[in-house]
Amino acid sequence: MFSAAARARTASLIRRPLVSKQIPKIATMAPVAQRRQQSSLPAGYKEDHSKGAMLRFEDSLPRLPVPTLEETAKRYLKSVHPLLSKSEYEETTKAVNDFVAPGGFGETLQKRLVARREDPNVRNWIAEWWNEAAYMGYRDPVVPYVSYFYSHRDDKKRRKPAKRAAAMSTAVLEFKKMVDNGSLEPEYMKKLPMAMSSYQYMFNCSRVPKKPSDTTVKHNFKGNQHIIVIRKNQFWKVPHEVNGKQLNTAELELQFQRIYEKAERSAPVGFLTSQNRDVWADVYPKLRAASDNNAASIDTIESASFVVCLDDASPVTLEERAHQYWHGDGSNRWYDKPLQFIINDNGTSGFMGEHSMMDGTPTHRLNDYANQQIFSNALPFDVTDVRSDLPNPTALHFTITPELQKEIAAAQAHFRKQIDSHELRVQAYQGYGKGLIKKFKCSPDAYVQMIIQLAYQKFYGKNRPTYESAATRRFQEGRTETCRTVSDESVAFCNAMADPDATAEQTQKLFRDALNAHVKYISDASDGRGVDRHLFGLKKCLKEGEELPSIYKDPAFTYSSTWFISSSQLSSEYFNGYGWSQVVDDGWGIAYMINENSIQFNVCSKGLGSDKMSFYLNEAAGDIRDLMLPTLEAPKAKL
Repeated sequence: MFSAAARARTASLIRRPLVSKQIPKIATMAPVAQRRQQSSLPAGYKEDHSKGAMLRFEDSLPRLPVPTLEETAKRYLKSVHPLLSKSEYEETTKAVNDFVAPGGFGETLQKRLVARREDPNVRNWIAEWWNEAAYMGYRDPVVPYVSYFYSHRDDKKRRKPAKRAAAMSTAVLEFKKMVDNGSLEPEYMKKLPMAMSSYQYMFNCSRVPKKPSDTTVKHNFKGNQHIIVIRKNQFWKVPHEVNGKQLNTAELELQFQRIYEKAERSAPVGFLTSQNRDVWADVYPKLRAASDNNAASIDTIESASFVVCLDDASPVTLEERAHQYWHGDGSNRWYDKPLQFIINDNGTSGFMGEHSMMDGTPTHRLNDYANQQIFSNALPFDVTDVRSDLPNPTALHFTITPELQKEIAAAQAHFRKQIDSHELRVQAYQGYGKGLIKKFKCSPDAYVQMIIQLAYQKFYGKNRPTYESAATRRFQEGRTETCRTVSDESVAFCNAMADPDATAEQTQKLFRDALNAHVKYISDASDGRGVDRHLFGLKKCLKEGEELPSIYKDPAFTYSSTWFISSSQLSSEYFNGYGWSQVVDDGWGIAYMINENSIQFNVCSKGLGSDKMSFYLNEAAGDIRDLMLPTLEAPKAKL
């Protein structure tokens, strides 16, 4: 397992949630209801309708660019300046200048990287490297380090858990049909189509443990029209299509109700999927080999469309819900599945995702769509017809040998230790949301990033390296790039907020400067011109025996990519929670949602005082609101 220091060194590879580590966000992506085909696109974009609506732009999307050495050097030095002392910055500047000097080794690595980018057989120069380094080769357990969650708004119409599970499954299956037949409309960023290739790993897919790097199995949907339902640790196979006809909501409700009535407490096999990946990779073949039933059951789970977990819990508070959806009890799950919908005994629901092959935006769209369909009653959820010949759900069976029983017990102890080491708090700030922020003429995302920076400085008296996810999905097979939030401008603003002699006018200007700097960086990063992926790619171009350039040996390189704050935004009016874990043991995972009249923060750390950080976020949000309220135009007097 990675130590804290090792995880810090590799933090720039991790998504946060994800957590491979990072659940990404697209601040510029239109809401689901507004996503539509764009009528006019720049030259070069072509539609190939033979691939279906969803993938029609894939082949004509531009390739991820390779920035020039000079622009990355300039952007990198600007990003580390507020983090270093004068002498440290001078040393870093020397290392960077040596690296990018004409005729230097940096030019050699750059040429190799550009050649890889131009290789017609490589659609995205970083994709294979990134999936290996940040996801499949990452050995810490999926939960809590790669799992992320959404907490759904309560459905007052469906308090009965079987009914709630049926409605959710119906809506998800509707979305699945659009993915399977390719009719789902692409997403757009700045009116440009985005890569939709990751959607192929949404359904009928699973992560599989293996040394030294995990793999992914993807099954054909046509031969695997079933879901997995877990109740009391027992796994059930439920076909969602019988005799060529999809089960309607009433039929699905009947199947869930049958499972509620028949499920018996079983050996908690699911715990095994919560282990360190190398440990799980050793146990996995033993579990399969213990009996033919075991192998068949695992195949059925991995090929299932998705998983529905019927938990015997009744979470009420936002923290209770967050824990339930983020990790649960460790046994009523199969953490390697990318889609798990959780239904509790009190009818509350949520979602848990596994991040390796798919970032947060596709699953956000899925969950947002499903809940929108439910709350608007857009699908025939109220049908009552049930076929008389509907087969019963099939219980899956596992043979548990004494050796496997010991492995399950070890996994259970490991899981409990991992979860107990984390603190989670939810700050549901109700003072205002994006409605007021837009009246201030501010970017909502950049505004909340400054709330986080101010809260961190209130806590520690300084600012440290901060990650925000930026999407690069407008490029072929694009995923994410790092947005480095801390800037000279953001530090100047935070310092002014702590300075009793700073005037309101001065501080307001510094705040807007900080917002502009953040918007500029995240825009560049989304255009494939960030710092971290380029430096990662150049380092990957080193050949065996070649000396590591001084830029990578410089302490500033490791420090500036040690994410003391890992942050990301995904917002929906249908969610009341969203979050994941920190990246480094002495850092914070801060997920946030910006809704019309509220801002919600999910604050996670390893015993650093999440309750205090939650308090400071609340205080910072109020401080900035009070700073900016005087800038609003006074309402015109009525004549």
